[in-house]
Amino acid sequence: MKGPVLPRDEYGAVDYDSIPDVIQWFLDYDQRVAVIKHPKVEELFQWKQEQSRLSAEDVFNFSRAEDRLAIGIIQSIAHNPTERELHAWIGQLLNALDRASKATEDVSSAYSLDMNVASSIVNESQKIPAQSVRVEFLINCWIESLCTAEIRVLGWLYQEFYRRPFRPENF
Repeated sequence: MKGPVLPRDEYGAVDYDSIPDVIQWFLDYDQRVAVIKHPKVEELFQWKQEQSRLSAEDVFNFSRAEDRLAIGIIQSIAHNPTERELHAWIGQLLNALDRASKATEDVSSAYSLDMNVASSIVNESQKIPAQSVRVEFLINCWIESLCTAEIRVLGWLYQEFYRRPFRPENF
């Protein structure tokens, strides 16, 4: 399958209006991004939204996880308009992914959670007796899913924008 296309004008400038189409392509055809639409991840996202509401956090309420992903990608590009800024942002996402992945792996192992078989991560997390550990675990599960998808798309966009692959060691 051929990858997404990011059109450019006759002067070589990126057509930023086509970024939603690129995001949709990834949601439809890239397994690492499409995971955001999986019912387990959607349930996790809805849980996180509810936690934010209960904590009176000032966050925008999205109806679906994939909407949150798309807006996050578009905001990332808008708030990081230079190569150096986008590079730094992707680096931050990679660090967040690394921390969240290690934390979920540690907790999953400590409490013998079976993340692959469980039909619900939220229900599987009930095996964790301490509520604070359970909440942190679920937040890390969400961060892991979101960052994986966001890094995948932003990495591809980075390559398209700057005509070279993203490499963490650059800059």
